[in-house]
This record gives sequence, C-alpha cells and structure tokens, in this order.
Amino acid sequence: MSRIGKLPVNLPKGVTVSISDTNVVSVKGPLGQLTQTVNPDLKVEVVGNEVVLSRPSESKSHKSLHGLWCIGRI
Repeated sequence: MSRIGKLPVNLPKGVTVSISDTNVVSVKGPLGQLTQTVNPDLKVEVVGNEVVLSRPSESKSHKSLHGLWCIGRI
C-alpha cells in the first residue's frame, strides 16, 4: 500500500462527513458543502475524527484507484 494511502484525512472542527450506501461522500463545513462519488470498489469510512480509504485487493486497478482518491484527499 502506498504511504499516502495509509494516511487518514483528519477532520477539522466544525466539519462533518457522511457516506451514503452508493459511496457518495458529502463533506459539510463552515465554508460550504462538497459532494463526490467515490468508486464503489473502494471503502470509505469515518473512524473517530478521521476519514479512512481502503481497497479490497492488491490488484493493479485497485492500487490505481486508491492512489487517485488518496492524492485528491477527498
């Protein structure tokens, strides 16, 4: 796994994240709201005060997707 992919995204105070069943991630904060659909192969979850992204396998396609979304830092 990439070093960037292992890093969770810390949520600042006043920011909330919700994840739908269809992998739509909504981030709401004091400056507004953003919504992004993440590939359904990837798992996005909120753990405590952090957003964690994981992939189901070590296949080349999953590694590519994982790196793409982690670099964007949701």
